[in-house]
Amino acid sequence: MLPTLSKTSGLPGIAVCALAVPVSLLISRFVPGVGAATAAVALGTALASTGAVRAPLRPGLAFVSKRVLRAAIVLLGLQIAVPQVLALGWRSLAVVAVSTGLTFVLTPPAGRRLGLSPGTSLLVATGVSICGASAIAAMHDSTDSTDDEAAGAIAVVVLYGSAAIVVLPLLASWLGLPPDRLGVWTGAAVHEVAQVAAIGAATGVLATAVTVKLARVVLLAPIVAVTTSLRRLDGARETPAGTAPSGSAGAGRPPIVPLFVAGFLAAVAVRSTGLLPTAVTDSVPALTNALLAAALFALGTGIDLRKLLRRGRVMALGAISTGLIAATSLAAVSLLG
Repeated sequence: MLPTLSKTSGLPGIAVCALAVPVSLLISRFVPGVGAATAAVALGTALASTGAVRAPLRPGLAFVSKRVLRAAIVLLGLQIAVPQVLALGWRSLAVVAVSTGLTFVLTPPAGRRLGLSPGTSLLVATGVSICGASAIAAMHDSTDSTDDEAAGAIAVVVLYGSAAIVVLPLLASWLGLPPDRLGVWTGAAVHEVAQVAAIGAATGVLATAVTVKLARVVLLAPIVAVTTSLRRLDGARETPAGTAPSGSAGAGRPPIVPLFVAGFLAAVAVRSTGLLPTAVTDSVPALTNALLAAALFALGTGIDLRKLLRRGRVMALGAISTGLIAATSLAAVSLLG
């Protein structure tokens, strides 16, 4: 059920999120390689781990983590122009499709072998294969995964994505990867857009890396839609004949394509027309970053480091999934002509 606000009950939590945004933006500006989204998750985690998230804050935090996040994901679509993505060429797009697809499909079975819940495995697969914390939040909002599962998955992708900022350029240098292939590998393998941008700026492959990354972001909508559809079909098969499915529309079953995902696709279509004024396209990234920072701070308040440190299996799955997308995308990039 969507979080709603009654009278002033949500104001304390919303105010804390609003304060976290400029702090996150300042951190991202002065700390190399740390994006506002990563900083926001870290701030929220710090708040949760010190026991400072009290009951009066929770309604507002829940509102921001749902409603504001959905608005940010829709606006993210305004940064993606399909012609720009297609200009990468079919080989680069094939790298994205293969590495993303294999990682998303193979991560859940690995999670099962580790004894993790299906929800955790799905969310880690989504975050690593597509676009980090925002993808996890979108999938979480479209399925029946729990807040605890989402918090663990977000912590994992933030940790390994941040490590990639240091590790990936070192590996590329050791392998002697030329700039054009480094740009594709960065965009195809690293979790968050901000992390990709940090690596791209440091290695001189910013434009290619970010464009390839945005090609992965485009896959968010179809992967969420297909996953939601398959889970509904599985639920229908398990429901005895003549009874209403537990996830039926009357029971609040999510639609195959959630409204905010449809909005994301509509935003991509609008941006792809080329009709948006430059003033709009120039201001959208800053607004999107601010909204994402607020939403991911709110989600970060659900991550307790004391509990996370006991989640060795989640950390292991994150390592496996990150290694998988890095290895498959590198293998595919090496075949580029």
